[in-house]
Amino acid sequence: MVTRQFPRPAELLELMQFKKPKLDARKRRLEGALTIYDLRDIAKRRTPKAAFDYTDGAAEGELSLARARQAFEDVEFHPDVLRPAENVDMSTQILGGPSAMPFGIAPTGFTRLMQTEGEVAGAGAAGAAGIPFTLSTLGTTSIEGVKAANPNGRNWFQLYVMRDREISYGLARRAAAAGFDTLQFTVDTPVAGARLRDKRNGFSIPPQLTLGTIINAIPRPWWWYDFLTTPKLEFASLQATGGTVGELLNAAMDPTISYDDLEVIRDIWPGRLVVKGVQNVADAKRLIDAGVDGIILSNHGGRQLDRAPIPFRLLPEVVREVGKDATVMVDTGIMNGADIVASIALGAKFTLIGRAYLYGLMAGGRQGVDRTITILRSEIERTMKLLGVSSIAELEPRHVTQLQRLVPVPVPGAEAAAAAPRSRTTRATTSATASGVAKTDATASRAAKAPAARATGTRAEA
Repeated sequence: MVTRQFPRPAELLELMQFKKPKLDARKRRLEGALTIYDLRDIAKRRTPKAAFDYTDGAAEGELSLARARQAFEDVEFHPDVLRPAENVDMSTQILGGPSAMPFGIAPTGFTRLMQTEGEVAGAGAAGAAGIPFTLSTLGTTSIEGVKAANPNGRNWFQLYVMRDREISYGLARRAAAAGFDTLQFTVDTPVAGARLRDKRNGFSIPPQLTLGTIINAIPRPWWWYDFLTTPKLEFASLQATGGTVGELLNAAMDPTISYDDLEVIRDIWPGRLVVKGVQNVADAKRLIDAGVDGIILSNHGGRQLDRAPIPFRLLPEVVREVGKDATVMVDTGIMNGADIVASIALGAKFTLIGRAYLYGLMAGGRQGVDRTITILRSEIERTMKLLGVSSIAELEPRHVTQLQRLVPVPVPGAEAAAAAPRSRTTRATTSATASGVAKTDATASRAAKAPAARATGTRAEA
């Protein structure tokens, strides 16, 4: 028999405690965000559709972005048990300097259109966290403004080769004079990708008001208040604006970019030189052999050539071919600290986040970027502890298996097996190798459904 009694007030107070209400609405909503996807949901509610879609979208059918995110979700970890990892050291050395964590903030264009604090919030948050911040050629804060926002941290500059070469050369010299220590020379944007969301939304610089724009803005007055009451956008490189983002890019970029331009930039730039946008093994080997300080495996966040290679998939083979001592970095599709851990385990020296940072920015300005970094930091730390590793250096390919969907992952040394016929709808299981490249398993692919779902704002990757 259960003995029952009347509730006693003193005991109830011990069993139940009321949570104190938070009056700061921004702090309340950010603390409620437990994942980067939570920040994305907040950003979508608070940002006009055209600006949000510019950030969230990719090129054409958005297959490259969906596949990149799916590739990270298709990871199987292999933890070591009875190996205490009570204190985790996430710090690393990258391109001649320290970083408190194995990721930095990637270059993003037109950032203040997403939220008015823009690069100042990103650079300030990066500096406070002890990680690098990268300013885009198409950034909306000047080189000197970013340096002022992050005076003691590591600032990197991303450079496009413009039709007017002197603009590019001048930007590189300004960044060097301001103390930026690394240049990301971007090579995957000879012309703009077809970003269909922007075309459908009529997204332009500056924003063009239409009836639809006004209706969409009514529930988001804070964005328009910030946009209209803060200083005008200051572009690092564009001397004139007016048109869609694709039109602006095509007017500025030069499709004749070549290795000759790389040599000129190498002569101009006194610091570390990294090539961003590498998408195959042959180019990776050629660039490393040419003496660049590092490469970034990237398909531009899926915003250029749709159906381009997935950087995370390329990683093991590139590292095998160029050597584990070469500085190979990776971006595109990172939405969780576990994605970063998997990349480091498979040989990346560093990773870069773009949309994850921008979702935080749109969700809450500088505090939102801080929240992005906090979420990723906790996910990295928890994943490392559960794997039984205490430092970045302890992560190895054996900790990760890549589960592949659409086509077989090439297994080094097993060319004959890779050449055997395989069904596109049924996936065999291949054992993991020491390179960390691995097994495919027999379930139906979700990747084909991703573009349609992504266009409606749902999580195609889930």
